[in-house]
Amino acid sequence: MGTQLILIVILIGIAAGMLSGLVGVGGGLIIVPALIYFLGMSQHSAQGTSLALILLPVGILAVLTYYKQGYVDFKIVGLLAVGFVAGSYFGSKIAVNLSQETIKKCFAVLMIVVAIKMMFFDKRKEIKTTNVELRKQ
Repeated sequence: MGTQLILIVILIGIAAGMLSGLVGVGGGLIIVPALIYFLGMSQHSAQGTSLALILLPVGILAVLTYYKQGYVDFKIVGLLAVGFVAGSYFGSKIAVNLSQETIKKCFAVLMIVVAIKMMFFDKRKEIKTTNVELRKQ
């Protein structure tokens, strides 16, 4: 795994962690699209990897299902976790100093941006990327 890939994955984790700490979202809303658009993962691989990040206790059965199909890369999960922990800490530090109204607006804008992107600008064909394919990159 190259240095650039490691840095991208940690930055995705930091962004997801910060948004999680800031407005209570992260995995599905940030990590899944980021893994698809920045790392070229398939939807299944991105979802499996995101679920692995929240593995215990919430997602263990879902993660096992994705893992058995080859859709979880635990190296990516570990790096995302490092970034997510740091990002969630700093995001929460910011959030507790903002008003409830500001937090609501941040969350709403984030949801609108993601929805518009998915509805109008997501024209890529789904790529079936497995763990083996990711390791070759």
